Amino acid sequence: MKTPFPGSRVIARLGYVHLSKVVLMGDAIQLRRSLPMGITTRRRSFRKAGIVSLSLLAALGLFASACSSSSDDSSSGGATKAAWIYVGPINDGGWTTAHNAGREFAATELGSKVTTTYKENVPEGPEVTQVIDGLVKDGNTIIFATSYGFKDAMQAAAAQYPNVKFEQATGDDITTGKSVPANYNEYWGAGEDTLYLSGVSAGTASKSGVIGVVAPFPIPEVIRHINAFTLGAQSVNPAATVKVVWTKSWFNPTLERQAAESLVSSGVDTLFSHQDGPAAGEVAKAANIPWVGYDSDQSGSYSSVWLTTATYNWGPYYVAKINAASDGTWKQDNYYGTIADNFTSLAPFGTLVSSATKTAVDAQIGTAKSGNAKAFGWYWGLQDRLDQDGVVQIKKGATLTQKDLYTMSYFVKGIDGSAKG
Repeated sequence: MKTPFPGSRVIARLGYVHLSKVVLMGDAIQLRRSLPMGITTRRRSFRKAGIVSLSLLAALGLFASACSSSSDDSSSGGATKAAWIYVGPINDGGWTTAHNAGREFAATELGSKVTTTYKENVPEGPEVTQVIDGLVKDGNTIIFATSYGFKDAMQAAAAQYPNVKFEQATGDDITTGKSVPANYNEYWGAGEDTLYLSGVSAGTASKSGVIGVVAPFPIPEVIRHINAFTLGAQSVNPAATVKVVWTKSWFNPTLERQAAESLVSSGVDTLFSHQDGPAAGEVAKAANIPWVGYDSDQSGSYSSVWLTTATYNWGPYYVAKINAASDGTWKQDNYYGTIADNFTSLAPFGTLVSSATKTAVDAQIGTAKSGNAKAFGWYWGLQDRLDQDGVVQIKKGATLTQKDLYTMSYFVKGIDGSAKG
């Protein structure tokens, strides 16, 4: 079952991130948020090399000062205590910024009924357990973890602390059938739907029909997003092709910029960035070509090239879950938000998007919200969908399940690049 909630507003917090008295910047801190085990990242390479050893900091009792935190303590003593664990800084301009905006939304909406706190720049590893233990010790009764790599520690903690509710963003274990504690839940949303609509805007804006994608990691989440974006572009230009360059990083402006520049040099005339930051937007602006972002509305600084972006409205979900934890109605619902319940949405269109395209996209959004479309993924089965080898992966009329989406490992026809990275 879904947890219904109204639409939300976006609250942005930008600025420098000070960890204790040291400003920790760069790839070693800001790299990952939702990677399955086994994928190596720069951060893990740094730890192994001993350049930045957060495990050592923890052993020396310094880890608590390295992972900065903040809290709202204005609430009454009877307030529910809710905590968030972030893999990156709250000013990354994308993923963590959006989650923190959701936390602030919940704090504002619930007022004296809740006290919120967060830990930022928490690496995916044994340190997570230490952070969770501290949050439970501090009296938090519901904990939200916003990175895929936190899920094992969250499940272990749920078994250890049965009276605390544990909420894991982007988790896939409930959907894929793994047994988890009853006080552990996973939540995510159909971002592929709004990326399909973003693809419509990109397919219309591209004059050559060749679109570039700067992408992080070849995991099902990203693969299905790129597939949906491509199908959206092909819905208005059947001959459209999409070139993919992998950065193997969620947030690395240098690599993102290099990837975007290589795509522009190869002849693409429109860009989509599936990254947490706007580096590809800088390249698009310099090249004067249209750009689709991701995670947060970044149109302000890139208005001359901006098309739109897929966003997630985390705040109302957080309000609903905190209320449920407070009144005893919380349940493990494996939430997957959609356009219909305002969890997924599009940022405002830029001036490059034509009135006709806006009307066409708005019509599809309206249909989805009215209940006349499938709950999510209405476009997958509009016709036979072939993979890059010409094999039919989705038959016309088929409806994909959440599990189908969570295990997607192929690219659709028209994508230039490997789904294996």
